[in-house]
Amino acid sequence: MQSVILNALARLFFVAMAIFSLFILLRGHDEPGGGFIGGLAAASAYTVVTLAFGTDTARKWLILHPVVLMGVGLFCAILSGLPPLIGDFGGFLYHLWWEGQIGFLELKLGTTLIFDIGVYFVVVGGVLSILFRMYETGAEEAGQ
Repeated sequence: MQSVILNALARLFFVAMAIFSLFILLRGHDEPGGGFIGGLAAASAYTVVTLAFGTDTARKWLILHPVVLMGVGLFCAILSGLPPLIGDFGGFLYHLWWEGQIGFLELKLGTTLIFDIGVYFVVVGGVLSILFRMYETGAEEAGQ
């Protein structure tokens, strides 16, 4: 059954939850948050779209297939551990930091951000794979 109210608000909820998930992701290497919690928040945003419009629409809103998203995330996580090996700064996954300033904005970037982005993608892809499969299974059982 379609809900007019949910359909009207789903887009707003999606945008708000997606922005909040990015905020959680980007603050995670200095404060509580990070890739896992941000990924769960992003997957929740897609869950709202799935509840409002169905699996097909949610898949269209997702740029990559969830399994491909998990692969990209795993690649990012592994990639974040390689710079210390190349520069002989430490072992695998020893994180490096760069601090700088652009105008009035102070930046503190490191390989932990790349690792968190990888975790983010893996969590979003994994949760959405499970969610989409559950909805497809439910639709198949309801049709029989």
